[in-house]
Amino acid sequence: MPRIFLILLITCGFSQISKAQDYLYTESYNLLNDMLENKSNYNFKKAVFSVENAYNNGTLDTIYLNQKIDFLTTLANQLLESRTLEYQGKDKENISKYASLFTVLNDTIPIKDIKDNNYLYEPFDYNFDDPFGHNNWNSMFVSNLLMSRKGNCHSLPFLYKILAEQLGIEAHLALAPNHIYIKHRSEKDGWYNTELTSGIFPIDAWIMASGYVHIDAIRNGVYMKALNNKESIALCLVDLAQAYQTQEFYDLDFVIKCADKALEYFPNFVNAMILKTEAQGKKIENILYEHNTDFTDVNKYPETSTIFLEIQNQLTVIHQLGYRQMPEDMYLNWLVSLKEEKEKYANKKINNYINTTN
Repeated sequence: MPRIFLILLITCGFSQISKAQDYLYTESYNLLNDMLENKSNYNFKKAVFSVENAYNNGTLDTIYLNQKIDFLTTLANQLLESRTLEYQGKDKENISKYASLFTVLNDTIPIKDIKDNNYLYEPFDYNFDDPFGHNNWNSMFVSNLLMSRKGNCHSLPFLYKILAEQLGIEAHLALAPNHIYIKHRSEKDGWYNTELTSGIFPIDAWIMASGYVHIDAIRNGVYMKALNNKESIALCLVDLAQAYQTQEFYDLDFVIKCADKALEYFPNFVNAMILKTEAQGKKIENILYEHNTDFTDVNKYPETSTIFLEIQNQLTVIHQLGYRQMPEDMYLNWLVSLKEEKEKYANKKINNYINTTN
């Protein structure tokens, strides 16, 4: 076979793969957009799996994953029927469901299979090997969590929210530096935090102890805010863009479109702002490369000058909102501190009424 023909064949093959994958990303974007604009019914599980399916080239086995989710939902329901929560309040039914989900994700549970054999259900573990998805972006996904039984501060709260909605209750995602956790509200004690990476109910002081939570970031809803469902879909849009960026070739305009749509429904979503500014920076690099020059000439051309001004304005807003970047090693140390200082940071009220009786 002539070499030039082989090169064309390979190039065309990759082009077809790229087009097919771009279609999946566009399809996921349209789904998320329709949920935000009320053109289709909100479904967090469907939103999450659409992102993960796009990244995995349409090979996501949703039948298998739904079976896993159904099993966990059934296990949570069985716990509800077999024990009583030591909590008195009009919202006891919901609090009991939250407690059962917490047990399913964090505790060892003795159960019987359909043949009446006894065995222990093991909880999920934290993935310290690749907590940020640097080696494999799949490490960030619920699908990988369900298959490997190891997750992180992204996949664990996402799975919790999915399971909560399977049980007919609401779960609020919340953000901290490099982190996602769950916020609930009880009639007796108000808002409380559920931390799934450590299996603890921490007080707000633990989040402040990171050293990277500025009071302005709390005041502006950057951190520690209970997100509504549309804001949670905005998180999925940023996930979609980040997954899209792992491709060798990608369209910067698609990344910016995802960020803009996320900011439309979550205006102070700093991760979306950072995503957009980074994409705009790469656009500038590409334009200057075409002019055979570098960043020293950024203000020489109207297009790059305009984009650069937008970036400067956005970075100013990010800083004013109270965002401070937290190094990854400090983040991991902060996570470990919760286990090492349980007595200092545990919410005693929640620990007390999460206790159950058979």
